[in-house]
Amino acid sequence: MLRHRRLILVFWVAVFLAGGFASTELSPLLSNTFNVPGTDSERVRAALEDHFGDRPDGSFTAVFELRRAVDPGEIARLQRVVDRAARVVPSGKPTKLNVAGPKVVFGDVVSTLGVAQAKKHAEPLLRALGDPGGVAHTYVTGAGPIQHDLDPIFSQDLKKGESIAIPIALLILLAVFGLSLAVTIPFVFALCTIMGSLGILYGIAHLASTPTYTTNLIQLIGLGIAVDYSLLIVYRFREELARGLEKDEAVVRTMQTAGRAVIFSGIAVALGLALLIAMPLPFMRMMGVAGFLIPCVSILAAATLQPVLLSYYGRRGTARKRILPGEPGDPEQGMWARLARSIMARPVAFLVAGSALLVAAMLPAFALKLTPGSTFGIPRTPQSIRGFDVLQRAVGPGAVAPAEVLVQTPDGSVLAPRVQAAVDRLAEAAGRDPEVAAVYRGRSGRYVDPSKHYQLLILAGHHDYGYEEEQAFVKRLRGHLIPAAGFPPEADVRVGGAPGQGVDFLHEAYTYFPPLILAVLVLTYLLLMRAFRSVLLPLKAIVLNLLSVGAAYGMLVAVFKWGVGDRLFGLYQFGQVEGWIPIFLFAMLFGLSMDYEVFLVTRMRETWDRGADNVTSVAHGLERTGRIITAAAIIMCAAFSGFVAGRIVGLQEFGLGLAVAIFFDATIVRCILVPSLMAIFGRWNWWLPQRFARVVRVAPSPLAERA
Repeated sequence: MLRHRRLILVFWVAVFLAGGFASTELSPLLSNTFNVPGTDSERVRAALEDHFGDRPDGSFTAVFELRRAVDPGEIARLQRVVDRAARVVPSGKPTKLNVAGPKVVFGDVVSTLGVAQAKKHAEPLLRALGDPGGVAHTYVTGAGPIQHDLDPIFSQDLKKGESIAIPIALLILLAVFGLSLAVTIPFVFALCTIMGSLGILYGIAHLASTPTYTTNLIQLIGLGIAVDYSLLIVYRFREELARGLEKDEAVVRTMQTAGRAVIFSGIAVALGLALLIAMPLPFMRMMGVAGFLIPCVSILAAATLQPVLLSYYGRRGTARKRILPGEPGDPEQGMWARLARSIMARPVAFLVAGSALLVAAMLPAFALKLTPGSTFGIPRTPQSIRGFDVLQRAVGPGAVAPAEVLVQTPDGSVLAPRVQAAVDRLAEAAGRDPEVAAVYRGRSGRYVDPSKHYQLLILAGHHDYGYEEEQAFVKRLRGHLIPAAGFPPEADVRVGGAPGQGVDFLHEAYTYFPPLILAVLVLTYLLLMRAFRSVLLPLKAIVLNLLSVGAAYGMLVAVFKWGVGDRLFGLYQFGQVEGWIPIFLFAMLFGLSMDYEVFLVTRMRETWDRGADNVTSVAHGLERTGRIITAAAIIMCAAFSGFVAGRIVGLQEFGLGLAVAIFFDATIVRCILVPSLMAIFGRWNWWLPQRFARVVRVAPSPLAERA
């Protein structure tokens, strides 16, 4: 890298410019879709699109809030308005208007568009509907219009997050690096890695449906990782210069030590996120792809851009003018070394106290309830959300996201008397269910396809599709109501729509989650065994990381379900956590938490390999990395607080979970539990017998006594 430094620099400038351009074109390509391949809900969705020209996530719902009571003449006039306006939507077909309460009329414009395409036509459809006489307000709602209105909110929230994270990062970097040009290195690193990741995502978004959350994810987590890695590398570079090495020699030594730790750390982050790509859920898979890009591009930049930056900055560019006291001197006498020695003198007491704190934080996780998603945790000001709320008050949220029952017969006899008798029994039983607000059905029009193979029954619920009540209704519908209706053997009856899709999403996600956990644990153990050259230390790291993740789950319940966040910070209070959050938190945190473990233990290992005893190795490692880990954790928490400061409940939950876990990890785990456990393990910390060493292809570490 040093021999080709100019070429490397030109390459990363090109990455920054190309990624910056691509990022400005990315937003229209993004949408949140929760398709679940291979399930009943996906089969219903495909059949509606192929045979009815009706794709649920591409439907628009026109809502008219009238000034006076509804009359037949008014409905006919509004029907003509909708029929005319539907022409602005490609493949758009108007449906019959329905009355919801004395002053609300609504109807759908169905289409075969995906969400990403549908949201582009929300505003033209609203303009085409205009402001008919006698109508107080006209709204267009549905998946596409809601996402269209949320795009600028995501963008504003991202700017708000950056306005919190960047000043805090700058202050911490000044405290660590002093008045030095070195404070710019993490920001240069972050700009290149973030823009590189967004540029790749731009290409991917043309090939597959990509969640709206991904840009926020890449930018804020990319900033945190960039600062983490830059802090460790620049700090080690200064140490090597202070030992008297020439500039390029110091760069090489820094990359052999801190650079190696960063590469292992990045691989640990990437491993957890890469396994999400194996999930059979497009939303989760694409979130995993976006998350996977961050550490991969960061690893590439750490191995190429970082040494080149150190070489260009050199001794003068990284020299500091101290602002705050605390530059570490004697590694035996610093604050962190004294803390380590104090803990290791009474390891059992500190281990019990620290573990008790984490377990207490983790206990609320047993009350965790999941939702596939909801329209609750978003701002209520956009017109699409106001229209949704008008409809919700009049009919119920299920009017926009109803359960859909699709009856199929193989020979075009869906209107046969036996089948219709069963449909009638199902409609009557469903109408009596306490969750059903309205039943919509018919024997022609939008309810029966031209071939007479399919008939559609729409069941609008009293609750939004993600609420527990609606999920329970879908299970009753599948498990009891449909079998009890007595359909003939040739009829195939399936449940879809947003409620059915939500139930299928959670079932599939949490069927695959346990194997995901097991795979992450095994791969992480092998990676850390190679990084630490130890049998016990990777096991310790995994157990402590599980405690941190469990504490994050517990805090999600306390803050969002029990309302602690609402009372303290004005966050949403909602009884459920979005279903993708625990899975993605686990995959992300298991890697991010390893950052600090790798930084800390590799430095301890260096000291042990030079011949020091266990206590000295732990004290020296904590002294040399404690300041860096604390600074990095503060910046990482600041970056994640950008999610919490937003107005989307899913991102609030995600940001809070990440921030809580990183806080616990950098304080209780790294400062208390790691030293206490390493004191208890003693020289067994560093043991790696020959047979294990061969598996991970490193030198063995025999069980040795130290003076």
